[in-house]
Amino acid sequence: MRYCSLGSGSRGNATLIEYGTTRLLVDCGFSLRATEQRLARAGLSAHQLTAILVTHEHSDHISGVERLAQRYSLPVYMTAGTRHGMGSTDLPVRLIRFGEDIDIGDIRVTPVPVPHDAREPSQFIFDSGYHRLGVLTDTGSITPLITEMYSELDALLLEANYDPHMLASGPYPRFLQARVGGALGHLSNQQAAGLLASMDTRRLQQVVIAHISEKNNRPELARQAVSSALDGWSGQLQLAAQNQGLPWQEITETTQPTIACIGSR
Repeated sequence: MRYCSLGSGSRGNATLIEYGTTRLLVDCGFSLRATEQRLARAGLSAHQLTAILVTHEHSDHISGVERLAQRYSLPVYMTAGTRHGMGSTDLPVRLIRFGEDIDIGDIRVTPVPVPHDAREPSQFIFDSGYHRLGVLTDTGSITPLITEMYSELDALLLEANYDPHMLASGPYPRFLQARVGGALGHLSNQQAAGLLASMDTRRLQQVVIAHISEKNNRPELARQAVSSALDGWSGQLQLAAQNQGLPWQEITETTQPTIACIGSR
């Protein structure tokens, strides 16, 4: 399994996951043209995509979904709440239900409910049968379910959106500071670090810091906080940027099938 970011931040988000002949695009917060350009930079055409999964209806995650799906006849998966939050659209949607895994090609997708100020937001875990990749952004707080579901991963793309001191002294008005820093907002550097500190990281090969705020954070602050929770860890820590994204990252195959897929492949 491999994955890359086409861009991550408040001006647009899109993540690619690939295993076998299956290529999934998580969110599409860029224009059609920009998405095609970013896909080309990753060595792909939109014709090669299998499906689009949508985490929630905020514009930095959905602004390009409808045009991309219609242009290339791609199925789109999202929750009923996200579909309602998108408003008027002719886009045919395949509904996601929490508690039910989805098999899309060679990848099993587990939707995870998260606290965020959207109608029915979801994040995802991707399982090839030999790899487990977690994507966790746009989450205001870490719930016990998140801690449970995001255990025993091989790779994790994790939001570290803001530094609390920068948010409090930054340009955002008070109401927006409260929204970002609230229980339905985004994860701070320290919250991201707290999740990692609570995890068993012996299997974890890679951590990618994502959705870093350009106004309320700095990459070095996010990296420092996350690194402090990974003391003694021998894996790879990287950042997904707004403009450059992150190049393809390969997850090394484990020697045993993942528990979730034993007997199901």
